[in-house]
Amino acid sequence: MSVVMKVGAVLVAAGSGSRFGSAMPKQFLNLAGKPVIRHAAEHLLDHVDWLQPVGDAQPILEALEDLPILPVVPGGATRQDSVRAGLEALERYNPDYVLVHDAARPFIPGGTIEALLAELRESVGAIPAAAVADTLKRVERGVVTATVPRDGLFRAQTPQAFRFETLLAAHRSDMTGSTDDASLLEALGETVEVVPGSDDNIKLTYSEDLVRLERVMSGFSVTRIGSGFDVHAFADARPLILCGVTVPHDQGLAGHSDADVGIHALCDAIYGALADGDIGRHFPPTEETWKDADSARFLRHAAERITARGGRLINADVTLICERPKITPHAPAMIARLAELLGVGTQRISVKATTTEKLGFTGRREGIAAQAVVSILVPD
Repeated sequence: MSVVMKVGAVLVAAGSGSRFGSAMPKQFLNLAGKPVIRHAAEHLLDHVDWLQPVGDAQPILEALEDLPILPVVPGGATRQDSVRAGLEALERYNPDYVLVHDAARPFIPGGTIEALLAELRESVGAIPAAAVADTLKRVERGVVTATVPRDGLFRAQTPQAFRFETLLAAHRSDMTGSTDDASLLEALGETVEVVPGSDDNIKLTYSEDLVRLERVMSGFSVTRIGSGFDVHAFADARPLILCGVTVPHDQGLAGHSDADVGIHALCDAIYGALADGDIGRHFPPTEETWKDADSARFLRHAAERITARGGRLINADVTLICERPKITPHAPAMIARLAELLGVGTQRISVKATTTEKLGFTGRREGIAAQAVVSILVPD
């Protein structure tokens, strides 16, 4: 009769993510409709008896709401300190094995954890690692000084797996300066086994990694496209608000709300992609509540509908159709405002303009039309 081994996991989420360049720590950014850390936690919870998060409690609890996790413990000054704090908290549960995983690695390829735990039947530690395929150069002050042989070199990944008591003892030793947990065991002369890693086990470090992760995780999602169109006539004595920006002009647009034709088209595109009706369904023009309302409220609601579906906006493209005013000088501010309202980077938003060569009502300068197209990644 086989003995069932109890497994705990330490999920390290104490890093600031300074290299990523975001005001929010990277582990809490939205990826495919969920915080990055939540993807990692859900993978681990499929395999462990206890999940011990380490880091700032409030954002972790918000990101992992309703998941069966242990009370969050604060992180330390270094990653090594943070892992030790997690191990000390786990000790009361007496696990046989422990996984240590970085919250910034949201995708754990299938079979990785099973392979690691299988190695622990004979070894004290095991890590996933991928062979280095590129030629390595040593560079000093922007100049290549040497080519480093890549034979036998591997890129270490997480989760890393260990016999619990062995790893806890290593962290309680006097050794410092480790960049991963395997190096502590190596310094003690212990053998650490390697199981095949994967290029899909991406650590979110730089902004371009978010795009790579979306591509990897799109295998579990579908891309939906939506289009929207709106038109408003010019009206006197009203401000002209386009894509959330007040544009100097001698006329504004007529409408029940602030008549932001760009945001209205964009909202309809989002609702269309989600098969969620149109802006009139969510904000009926017959209701006094929405009279002269700031259309930013409508776009925030559309963004919330994306999140509620577990989705993520891939990109949005808005075209304003008019003879006057000139849109190009205001396009950067419009892009920034739409990105803010949607909670995405400006690189995902496009605002541009065209005319109808003086044909039709826009050509006669009677109003402004707008069309928008969005693509959204949602769970399959």
